[in-house]
Amino acid sequence: AKLGQDKLTFLLPPELASFGDWVEQLIAESTGKLGTGILPVVGETTVFVAPDRVFVRISLPGREVPAAPEGHPVIDIELEDLYEIGAQFFEWEMATAIACQRLCVNPFDQPDVESAKMVARDMMAAYQRDGALPMLEPAFIENSVGVYGETTAANLRDAVIGFLGAARETTTPLPYVAIHAYLAPNEATSAALAKLRLGVEAATGRAVTVGYGPRFLHSTGQLHKGDAGNGLFVQLVATPHGDVPIPDEAGSPASSIGFAALIGAQSLGDRQALLDGGRAVLRLDLGADIAHGLATISSAID
Repeated sequence: AKLGQDKLTFLLPPELASFGDWVEQLIAESTGKLGTGILPVVGETTVFVAPDRVFVRISLPGREVPAAPEGHPVIDIELEDLYEIGAQFFEWEMATAIACQRLCVNPFDQPDVESAKMVARDMMAAYQRDGALPMLEPAFIENSVGVYGETTAANLRDAVIGFLGAARETTTPLPYVAIHAYLAPNEATSAALAKLRLGVEAATGRAVTVGYGPRFLHSTGQLHKGDAGNGLFVQLVATPHGDVPIPDEAGSPASSIGFAALIGAQSLGDRQALLDGGRAVLRLDLGADIAHGLATISSAID
């Protein structure tokens, strides 16, 4: 990481996919602070390889694991069976603590996670007071997709390609792109996000990660706000279908806010925290039809 190879890419068999989510949080939240960090990359299907990669292949007997590209550091770990995953938990916890010592950061705190929470709480308080979240003004709306951010583009393609252009042009340190999906997770949406991820990889040649919100706020969110600031963030939101009330007190039917407002406050809070940290953020509102919105964005960058 000190030499610029700070993207740790995990190549796993399907049986260990959930381990990728666990180790992603461990590494990102522990190392990503004080202007440094190691970006874990999981769930990648096609690798557009830049010289900032280190690969980890964890294999099981008789299971296919993607090969790592030649010319890059590779850590090969062969498990005898699934039960050895317990040893991997301990090994990666120890390795992460040692890596943090070498990076001169405390692996056991999360100083930047609280920043997004504070803004989200303020927005929730505003909602309970005013009955609505703060409104953002879109730069423009094209094919039901609203574009929010500092852009002079007049169409969706130019806005997205222009935003991603910084990832292609920046060389030191090599940037990454993080897709923040504040969307209901399901197979169709995950498949559409995987397609979008491939398109962004092809357009930038850089590491691209995808996370569902608000989960990533408590995992990679620390690194996004605490690292060297070389991330570009594409925030995806949509119009909620229905709502579920949150009780003001346990056991009481009274509710002054629902989960739709909560996730809205979280997305707005995270956006503001990233902007306050000098990060580049492009917010795209997919409207009521998530599948249509994701397809529209993917088509715009093909």
